[in-house]
Amino acid sequence: MIHDSVDNAKKTQGCPSQGGDMAEKQKQQQEMIKASLAKIKHKIFVLSGKGGVGKSSVSANLAASLAKKGYKTGLMDVDVHGPSIAHMLGITELLDISENKMLLPKKVTENLTAVSVQALMQDKDQAIIWRGPAKTGMIQQFVGAVDWGELDFLIIDAPPGTGDEPLTVVQNIPEALGVVVTTPQEVALADIRKSISFCKTVRLKTLGIVENMAGFKCPHCNEPIDLFKNGGGEKTAKSQGLNFLGSIPFDTQVVISGDSGVPIMMQDQETEFTKAFDKVVNNIIERL
Repeated sequence: MIHDSVDNAKKTQGCPSQGGDMAEKQKQQQEMIKASLAKIKHKIFVLSGKGGVGKSSVSANLAASLAKKGYKTGLMDVDVHGPSIAHMLGITELLDISENKMLLPKKVTENLTAVSVQALMQDKDQAIIWRGPAKTGMIQQFVGAVDWGELDFLIIDAPPGTGDEPLTVVQNIPEALGVVVTTPQEVALADIRKSISFCKTVRLKTLGIVENMAGFKCPHCNEPIDLFKNGGGEKTAKSQGLNFLGSIPFDTQVVISGDSGVPIMMQDQETEFTKAFDKVVNNIIERL
């Protein structure tokens, strides 16, 4: 169980491993997953077929924005090999275990809690070398063995691609709603179309597409610069029959805020980015 992994992580420098025979515990685990999900109103799965499109940044700021609006929000990072949510939210300590042996998500703000495999590691720089079954077991436990409590939203941040992690999320959280993140250039859009195909194949209902890093305002002349072209996300949404949730400009403050552990949407500042992102969040809420 995952609480054994946490206990081991606190005692050693090793990578947490899945304990017990998962086949024998499957029925009990599915019951735990069902009970946990019953307390969560909306599950939003942020995914992308391409790495480097800012998917985790979108996930972190989406969760922060919803929490700031007063919604009880959880953020689950299922990127096993490249987890970044813990750093973006300023989580530096190992997660704790409740008296009933449930993993306690880390409290970030009054309305925001989060869980990441990085918060189970004593050595933050150690590589996690797991095959598919171990990753599947971890995600199942992140849902069923975590004391999420009553939530309005659970945001799930997955690694890029269409492999074990996103498939496990879909299989264990069938009511999840997808939000596909892309950047405007064709090389990203080609992979995004694979993500859309994945959603259709596994029957994951998709709320729409978010176009990230859509433009950049020059700090010297204030003229807009299309770093990765523009409009590709909206065109892809139309061609695929999906909602276009909005374009988000590139902003260096987003990079700084992510490195500092305080998402920009958690801060009290109004910029082109925060205004555009707020429109995306409102579009998501309207489509629920």
